[in-house]
Amino acid sequence: MIQARNLHKYYDQLHVLKGVDLHIQKGEIVSIVGASGAGKTTLLQILGTLDKPNSDIDIELRINNEDILSMNDKKLSKFRNLNLGFIFQFHQLLPEFTALENVCIPAYIAKKSKKETEEEAIKLLTYLGLSHRINHKPNELSGGEQQRVAVARALINKPAVIFADEPSGNLDTHSAENLHQLFFKLRDEFGQTFVIVTHNEDLANMADRKLVMIDGLISN
Repeated sequence: MIQARNLHKYYDQLHVLKGVDLHIQKGEIVSIVGASGAGKTTLLQILGTLDKPNSDIDIELRINNEDILSMNDKKLSKFRNLNLGFIFQFHQLLPEFTALENVCIPAYIAKKSKKETEEEAIKLLTYLGLSHRINHKPNELSGGEQQRVAVARALINKPAVIFADEPSGNLDTHSAENLHQLFFKLRDEFGQTFVIVTHNEDLANMADRKLVMIDGLISN
């Protein structure tokens, strides 16, 4: 599902990624852990096509058998919208829109029909236990509810891969546990691949595979 080879990233003189190699199977849940500054979020952003690695002669990034590094910006944006979902520590919901409207946004960007999109969004929100909160705005939802709306938004286009950056970092213990269980339930029901950067040891250890980053490299 994801194949990366020799990923490097520099920020000015700071060498953040130092030749990362990575292979993730379809339907696998992989956690990435490590100290602050180890390069976890930088790696996640490059794998998620939100940032680009520094060009190198011997470099590769393929997702779902597509050559990511050969795509222009327009093609890459379309690929990202249709194939990748993102969940961040802070839900990043738009405050002026309802839960339903927030979930629909990625599908509208993909030019999907309003009727089909709303039906799918309602189905997802109901599946996530939010059928009674569909018309509520983010400030009317609890932290756990906000994050579940963000999960529904990540799922609306049926992406092959979900990237999550500290997804439970802003939640209380109970809400975090529920979110962690949800990831595995989603994988089992829909076959999605999850790549999760986390400081939460419980979540990291639940994953099919835990990768430890040390100083810009994945430790073997």
